[in-house]
Amino acid sequence: MTEQAGDLALESRAGIDPAAADQQLNDKIGLKILEATPERVVGTIPVEGNLQPYGLLHGGANATVAEALGSYVAALNAGADRAAMGLELSCTHHRAVRSGIVTGVATPLHVGRGTITAEIVLTDDQGRRTCTARLTCVVRDRPPA
Repeated sequence: MTEQAGDLALESRAGIDPAAADQQLNDKIGLKILEATPERVVGTIPVEGNLQPYGLLHGGANATVAEALGSYVAALNAGADRAAMGLELSCTHHRAVRSGIVTGVATPLHVGRGTITAEIVLTDDQGRRTCTARLTCVVRDRPPA
């Protein structure tokens, strides 16, 4: 089963606070979620609008995509009564990107009670790996509302 970005069910399953829904960094970089299951989250961003001064995709944009997709994987695996929060993110930038679309695919490497770790692979329009990232999230019980 896949769900689209902006889908209320996806947002609530991933624990997005409705009060913060219109203030998401993901929207500012143009992130679109194409697929979201506990086993795999896929998203894209345009390179245009996310450049650093040398005309290349900004490494921080890679990190933002990795954190977002990995966080979705963690939240979908944590369950509705638990919250997943980023603990550590590492990114290795393999190849510069100057134009087009970058696609990220996040898959869980470890799903435990206290931590969830995801691998995120970013590729360019030609399918070449541009960045490999790993995100570890700590998982905690949600406080009562």
